[in-house]
Amino acid sequence: MTETLTGTPSSTLQVREAASRSLALEGFQGSFGSKTRSFPSDRIWKAFRDLGSMLWLDTGDFDAVSKLWTAEFTHATTNNTLVNQEIQKGHYDDLIVQCAARLRGADPSISGEELVREVGFILNCRVALRLVGAFDAHVSVELHPAVARDVNATVHLARRYYAVCPERFLVKIPMTPAGFLSVRQVAAEGIPINYTLGFSARQNCLAAVVSKPRFVNVFMGRLNQFVTEAGLGDGKYVGEKATLATQLALWRLRDDAGGEGAHLIGASTRSAEQVIDLAGLDVFTLPPKVAADLNENLLKTPARLSSCAHRSFDVKLSPGVKPEEVGLSNLWTVSHDFKHAIQDLAKDPAALSSPRDLVAFLRARGFGDMFHDWSEAELRQLREDGKIPKFERWKDGLKSGEIGLDDLMSVSALESFATDQGALDARIRSLAAV
Repeated sequence: MTETLTGTPSSTLQVREAASRSLALEGFQGSFGSKTRSFPSDRIWKAFRDLGSMLWLDTGDFDAVSKLWTAEFTHATTNNTLVNQEIQKGHYDDLIVQCAARLRGADPSISGEELVREVGFILNCRVALRLVGAFDAHVSVELHPAVARDVNATVHLARRYYAVCPERFLVKIPMTPAGFLSVRQVAAEGIPINYTLGFSARQNCLAAVVSKPRFVNVFMGRLNQFVTEAGLGDGKYVGEKATLATQLALWRLRDDAGGEGAHLIGASTRSAEQVIDLAGLDVFTLPPKVAADLNENLLKTPARLSSCAHRSFDVKLSPGVKPEEVGLSNLWTVSHDFKHAIQDLAKDPAALSSPRDLVAFLRARGFGDMFHDWSEAELRQLREDGKIPKFERWKDGLKSGEIGLDDLMSVSALESFATDQGALDARIRSLAAV
């Protein structure tokens, strides 16, 4: 009998995962592309669509989506934080108890932590499928952060999520060295990937060339918040500048590839102004408050929207702050050397054989700051920092070039998600009597 990487016999694992999939889909009535389901159109959202922007809602809150959804919206995004917010409301408590009992019945050998993971998988699917069923939405579902640095585990879990609803699920994989190789593998299998937690043009160009996901992201609001909290400047337009630089770079890559390639999601939007300034971006994923504010503002004060393609954003920094010394320049600069490096990387099987080899290749080409070798102590410090890393703690590494600001922000975001996932797991653990 074959064994899995966790030591569980494959036949037992198949039974367990089949039970989880069945529980995830229980009661779901899929009606994809149904002509009987229609939603009103909204002229403001249509104006954004006419400029080429797809419109998504960044929430797992069913009631919030119900209030905002129009014919122009196509997707919703969930993540560990958003799903945790839904689970903590208590609406899924009975389901947690029921799923735990039925999983134990299907696989009496399941350990407590395995049970927590499986129930978490079911909950993520249920939150997403509720949106699929009601709105025919395409929904991004995010993996458990514990697999983020494990290629095999990421690939396996991505396949499992996609198999639950291949008609409407996209899989979110976080931007880690293992993520690049995982995305490369599952994207080649046709699984639509939302490669998340991106913060710079160079990160997303690397993803587009090497891994070929369906979507990449710039978390613009977090960049602005970092600069503000660090006292580096007023925080305005930092995320917008990184987002626009990424969009222009991806448009060029798609032109070179005959229109094929990754599309950019403007994520972590914090204000209506950001969306107006970046109209024409491939995708906006909007928190409900931002979407409601934007629609209300434009109804009261109509504005002529225009494409962001020819915009420029002037980032104002505090006196004495040099962009290159705090890592800001790498957010929006994609050098010729870097372009050549990632093209070479994409054609080098040896460099793509493991996360360590990928990092070593980029380090040898002078881009080692993209993937700092994070110690457990440093990761613990990032968790203590919270959603936004504390500049004073990391400024020496940023100045020396040992740490890239984009990598710092990506790893910080992942650790923040891990904290929220821990809260979700704890609720499952308590209710499932683990």
